Amino acid sequence: MGGGRVAVLFLLFLLAMYELVTAGLNAFAVVCMIPVFVLIVILSFRHGMFLFWTLILINYLIQIKGINLPIPMSLPNEILEILLLVLALINIQKHRFERIGNIMFLTLFVWGGFCTLQVLNDTCNIGLDIGAWYTGARLMAFQIIYAFIVFSIYIYDSKILIKYLYLWGALSLFAVFWVWKQQNIGLTDAENQWLQTRGRSTHILQGGSLIRYFSIYSDAANYGIGIASTGVAFLIFGITSKVKKYKYFFLITGIACIWGMFPSGTRTATACLAAGFMAYIFLSKSVRIAIPFSILFGFAFFILAFTDIGNSNQQIRRMRSTFDKNDASAGVREYNQQVMKRYLKDAPWGIGIAQGYGSVPANNKYNLMSTIPADSEYVYIWIRTGVIGITLFLICTVIMLIGACWTVLFRINSTSLRGIGAGLCCAFVSIQLGGYGNQVLMQFPNCLVFYGGLSIVYVLPFLEKEWVEHEAELVAIQEEKKRLKLEAKKNKRVKSSFF
Repeated sequence: MGGGRVAVLFLLFLLAMYELVTAGLNAFAVVCMIPVFVLIVILSFRHGMFLFWTLILINYLIQIKGINLPIPMSLPNEILEILLLVLALINIQKHRFERIGNIMFLTLFVWGGFCTLQVLNDTCNIGLDIGAWYTGARLMAFQIIYAFIVFSIYIYDSKILIKYLYLWGALSLFAVFWVWKQQNIGLTDAENQWLQTRGRSTHILQGGSLIRYFSIYSDAANYGIGIASTGVAFLIFGITSKVKKYKYFFLITGIACIWGMFPSGTRTATACLAAGFMAYIFLSKSVRIAIPFSILFGFAFFILAFTDIGNSNQQIRRMRSTFDKNDASAGVREYNQQVMKRYLKDAPWGIGIAQGYGSVPANNKYNLMSTIPADSEYVYIWIRTGVIGITLFLICTVIMLIGACWTVLFRINSTSLRGIGAGLCCAFVSIQLGGYGNQVLMQFPNCLVFYGGLSIVYVLPFLEKEWVEHEAELVAIQEEKKRLKLEAKKNKRVKSSFF
């Protein structure tokens, strides 16, 4: 048996050497990954949730500067998601596939179908490219469908839900720590190299006196908006939780994320934060929560929009420019969008999902559309799929969000579970506004985190009975500890007075 394993490894080694010599480093790396892939499959069969937790970790950490994969960055996520679906089909009795039959699945099916039809889009008259189309469709639609199905079937009980929230929170705290480290200790060599080259024009501002920090994300906008939306979710989780250990962890994570938003210097993040909490005023179903939230954020908006308080801080000054109607960068965006309108008037289906940056020949009418900065996810979708595509995407997004809000308002009775659903809905609102202002919606880790999060909302009614029982046990233990502590204090006072 041992000799057979050695022989297989030796053959793999020979194959890797052959691929290195004949096909190059990428093929060599793929062959070297075969044993790792086999190990992952074995662990997946032995430990059902291993692949799911691996997916969450890789999705969050894959963009750390210095990690240079010889394969497309989206491929590990896609492979893991497909493996998870295959394993779920093998264990079909364990996984409740009926839970995916909801309005979100229907809207994603429609959007995915539209993106599939885009394979026939040859607006630019340069021929069809199936490979390029699949790459675009995977990033724009298929990864959302994968995320929806995986989260719907693998978040199958309340303990898994809490573990997921803890892991998400821990990864978010790590991202916040990393941005603190970048500010106070310094950047790694890979981070500094990126900052001084590709990131220089957008991340080193005001003559070098202001650096926009990006943590473990691809860039500062992606980080600032993603971490602000995460902060919205965890603060709402913390406010509504009945279990103290959960409450403290959620609140600490939420506050840390909101602090971590500011070093990014991402102005849209401020609006995302406000939008998320305003959505919660509607979903809270509580006047006691709605009034303080309204007053607090009205006061914060007034300070940022109409005063100079905090202007000594560069990051706050930059955040305040969100409300400046004469801001130069906003003017450039508006001008670019006017140009796009003129071109896209003749392309209602867009230039095509298959068209990447600069892929359209220079003498082609739509060359400018493939090179002009999209600036936001919605504009990117508009360019690739036209007015028809962006309209359909907006309709699908609104429908799936309304369905999730309806679930929170009318299908969940537990206040703490409703708080988790509301937090996920409000975070989704926040990241969608971010997608309107910046190209962050389909980026790592946001797509999986926030579309997966909205998928969880639809699953919560199925978990409620078990959640209530689990929560009641923890609250009972919590109250018993409190009673024993008070009793010990009382006994101590009695003894003191006696002596």
